[in-house]
Amino acid sequence: MAQPPQVGRRTVEALLDRHAKKLADHSLMLVHGTYAAGSATTFTAEVGEQTRRVTVRDESSVLGILAAWHSHRDEAAPGDLLVVTTGVDDEELGWDVRGHAVHRRTLTVEKAEIVMQRFGATGLDVRMYREDWLLQALVDAEPTGRGWPRTAGVLTRDGALRALVVERLGLDHPDVSPHPTVEPAVDADALLAWSRTPAGPRRFAELAGTERAELKKWLGEVAGPAVPVLLSLAEAGRGHDAMALGLLGAALRDPAAGPDVVLAVGGLFGQAGPRRGELAAFTDAVEGTLLRWIGEAAGSIDTRHKVFAVLQRADELARDAGLTAGITGSRFLPSSFAAQLATVVAAARTSPEHGEIALADLTGHALVGLFPDRVRVAEMAVRLARWLRQGAPAVTSVAAGVREHVAEWGWADRALSVLWAGDPGGDPVVAQSLRELFEDGRVQRERLDEEFARHLGNWTPNATAQQPGGCLVVENVLDTVVRPLTTGGAPLVIVLDGMSSAVAAQLGEEAEREGWREIVPRPAAGERQTRLAAVSMLPSLTRTSRASLLTGMPVQGGQSTEASGFAAFWRKRRKDAVLFHKASIGGDAGHFLAPELTAALASDAVVGVVLNTIDDALDSGQQGQRTVWSLGDITYLRELLAAARSYARPVVLVADHGHIVDRGRAEVTPAADGGGTARWRPGTDAGEGEVVLSGPRVLEGNGTITAPWREDIRYAARRAGYHGGAALAEVTVPVLALVPLPKLTPRDWEPLPREQAAPTWWAAATAPVEAGEPGRGSLREQATPPQRRPAKPARQQGEGLFGADDVVVAETTAQTPPAPATLGERVVASEVYEAQKEYVRKAPEGKVVAAVIDALTAAGGTMSPAALAAAISATGRVRRNIEGFVATVQRLLNVEGYPVLGFVDAGHAVKLDVSLLRDQFLPKQPRKGT
Repeated sequence: MAQPPQVGRRTVEALLDRHAKKLADHSLMLVHGTYAAGSATTFTAEVGEQTRRVTVRDESSVLGILAAWHSHRDEAAPGDLLVVTTGVDDEELGWDVRGHAVHRRTLTVEKAEIVMQRFGATGLDVRMYREDWLLQALVDAEPTGRGWPRTAGVLTRDGALRALVVERLGLDHPDVSPHPTVEPAVDADALLAWSRTPAGPRRFAELAGTERAELKKWLGEVAGPAVPVLLSLAEAGRGHDAMALGLLGAALRDPAAGPDVVLAVGGLFGQAGPRRGELAAFTDAVEGTLLRWIGEAAGSIDTRHKVFAVLQRADELARDAGLTAGITGSRFLPSSFAAQLATVVAAARTSPEHGEIALADLTGHALVGLFPDRVRVAEMAVRLARWLRQGAPAVTSVAAGVREHVAEWGWADRALSVLWAGDPGGDPVVAQSLRELFEDGRVQRERLDEEFARHLGNWTPNATAQQPGGCLVVENVLDTVVRPLTTGGAPLVIVLDGMSSAVAAQLGEEAEREGWREIVPRPAAGERQTRLAAVSMLPSLTRTSRASLLTGMPVQGGQSTEASGFAAFWRKRRKDAVLFHKASIGGDAGHFLAPELTAALASDAVVGVVLNTIDDALDSGQQGQRTVWSLGDITYLRELLAAARSYARPVVLVADHGHIVDRGRAEVTPAADGGGTARWRPGTDAGEGEVVLSGPRVLEGNGTITAPWREDIRYAARRAGYHGGAALAEVTVPVLALVPLPKLTPRDWEPLPREQAAPTWWAAATAPVEAGEPGRGSLREQATPPQRRPAKPARQQGEGLFGADDVVVAETTAQTPPAPATLGERVVASEVYEAQKEYVRKAPEGKVVAAVIDALTAAGGTMSPAALAAAISATGRVRRNIEGFVATVQRLLNVEGYPVLGFVDAGHAVKLDVSLLRDQFLPKQPRKGT
């Protein structure tokens, strides 16, 4: 006799629902089967439109069934139901029991019919009738409350399995499917996210063996070969570690992986270890999912925590297995990132070229987006190495020293500050290499400060505002820099108290990215175009330099002196002016800026604003180890720039003096007579590291002071930073003239693109990757578009952005053209380019386009529009806006819309995809015989 089928609570509920009409008149239902052990024997269920109490009894004899029925009839409340599961045949039961039962017989469990009913389907996929495990699972796994999703028509096997997987595995968990209104995905990405949920893998491991095997097989077919590996790990109790193991499994893709690495990785997977092909698919899926999470981590703290949980677990497993040293080439592990970072710094000390190669490898690591501050350390190490490789520069005069400091050495100070602060990850190996490289740079910078101080001591006795010895002095900034800007509108002068050249370099870069254009007077023939810089008043203190800057004359004083002197200076030049200090800048509730300041900005008056954030941070120690200053770090600066833009005002960002940072090396040396401040003292007894300064621009000590040029000398209590001394960083006053619109540029002034503001050694030296060469430093793979001849569009009148006079080129005499040599020349000589020219009305001359390509290629693919205009001026000069010119060149190079050339960084940079350019215009020729 066949064993009665097992019946669970879900089956009972399905039968009750199916026979709800009959149960309106009956309270007994007989079911052929055995009630599953452990299932609830008393519960409530929805029967029709009523909620009724249900009691289930499993009885194997007629007497047991009779006793259960009589007990129910005597003790149950009206409306309660009794369900008896039994293997007794109807012939053995008397009519006294069957007569009270639904349909007066024992009901058989037709799982297929129950499944159809529960899904609302009109039929089943014929394959499901042969899969009892699937029908039983669908009956048992029906979601409580909401039931199975309703299906119109036939329930397909894939539809049923998909619903079963979502329910059994819990793929509707918020960590897997964060959007409750969207149907949960069933793919490798979703299942890897599921593996990180608290109970997800355990739910799969607890299923019956047949169901696990069948679900694993189906998921492998629909979600890819990575999923069976994941589910095998879940079965083995390693599901929560699956992603971490996938990252370590990538080591086996390395052909150079040693046998120890192979054995260690195999040991981590244990008996669940997949075959090599399956492991490769699993590793690819893990890395792809993790890359997506890393991309989302910037905007989600929860995702960031999820990423780091996987990464840290992978490193833990690698460390416990002795794998760390063998997988330093991994693109995902924090330990490999730290190892590659250490390699960059160590290689930079060997040579800049070695450092650049190592840096290119590091920027190809998947975690660069998670550790931008650590990547900055590596970049600064390579940059400083490039600067040191240039050899020892010399200071030939005060004017040359200040000019070179703002153009070159201040950028080295910026790199030194980052190296001194160290690796934010705290890696001791990196720390040692950084310390050594920092010391190399410090020694060279200290020598420059010593040379500058010697020239400064010789310059000060005779230097005046009228005879500055070739320098721009701080008291002449208003007249020399700000007054010419009044031809384009009333300027806004923002004094950033204590801004050093290193800080100015950072703020200048960010201002250009936000749409401001830095401008400088056009240099004389043969002179280098650099950022403006002045010499501070001496000593380089706020009460001397800031007052002299704002009044236009050598003077000492506080805010009242500055405000009256600022107004008086501009009054002599027939202009109204007003100066705002800290207390008068901020507005009341609902107004970021004070109404008086806003009204002044809306007027025709010259406006000055003093911002003390940098100086206050140095004085109070709030700066700490800050190595980055952004526009948002300086209170009110971004809002002032926004207001100036709205009123079309030129802006001058200027310091009153610079500063040095306390690096913990200085010991206090009190002044003998107790006078002076932290970085100057009265007297003429200069010791080692000091210089005597005397002259009309020395406004303390009765015209004579002693000031240190070494940054490790101070005469007062320790603070975060200092000013008042004779070091280049203290005496140099950076001046940034910014315009929001090109038309505000004064006559004989010109743009200073950030590429020209930065020294040549600062720019990244990684060359563009040749077509076909494995990419370095890129986390995305670019699809190579097929080579196509572009369809010829209908020519439109007035299509070109430029007339014939928009691009002016020198006339050339006819001659036999040389063979194309540069990439740009080869592109414009190609057949594809000739075809593209037909679609662009009044296209620029070929050599101008070639110059664009070559300039961008030499710059690593990206330049600011102003720098690009300057770079192509030798062969073609754009008379109107460079943005329009680039748009024309885009139509020449962007074949079928592929983004060969375009704007990035919100339109503040032009980017050339060199690899895509080659693919479009210079396709590789097939080899002979192939």
